[in-house]
Amino acid sequence: MADTVEFELVAPEELLFSEPVELVVVPGAEGDFGVLPGHSPLISTLRTGVIAVYENDAVNRRIFVSGGFAEVTPERCTVLADEAVALETADRASIEERVKADREAVDAADEADKDNAVSALAVSEALLAALDTAGQA
Repeated sequence: MADTVEFELVAPEELLFSEPVELVVVPGAEGDFGVLPGHSPLISTLRTGVIAVYENDAVNRRIFVSGGFAEVTPERCTVLADEAVALETADRASIEERVKADREAVDAADEADKDNAVSALAVSEALLAALDTAGQA
């Protein structure tokens, strides 16, 4: 059995990551799950959270996702993300501006648009929290 699994991360309109990795931990809808070589096949929806990519027995990369789907085979883990942001390269100031704009959108939204505005705010706040957590790790 190989000692790596191919991990692919696809966001709308682009392939963000495609490399063999030791382990990838994905925020599944029913909880985080780790994918190693030889994993049983599965398909899962994703919740908002952070994908952790392991190389050399340590987290090498953290990627925020706002939802999507994951397909796992014994050789591969493919994530189709609604949105993906590499936390190592994320710009804190722009994320804070996004949170501020989303808060203003919630305040200005009429009843028809309120749910979408609240959802957008929850994602931007989760991204900021993930950035804060990644900075502490």
